[in-house]
Amino acid sequence: MRGGGGVGIPDLPLPDWQEVVDREYERWDLERVVVDTAGREPSASLATLLAGLGPG
Repeated sequence: MRGGGGVGIPDLPLPDWQEVVDREYERWDLERVVVDTAGREPSASLATLLAGLGPG
């Protein structure tokens, strides 16, 4: 039995728990940029994102 919620995409096959557990994952070794958008103007979030991405 699967939990509620759904994904909103008709006919999308969802993995069962064992498929999730058995999935091969690759370690993420790069820095990440986190932008908290709560209560901020989109332009401020964009500025934070661009600053986090750096030049180029």
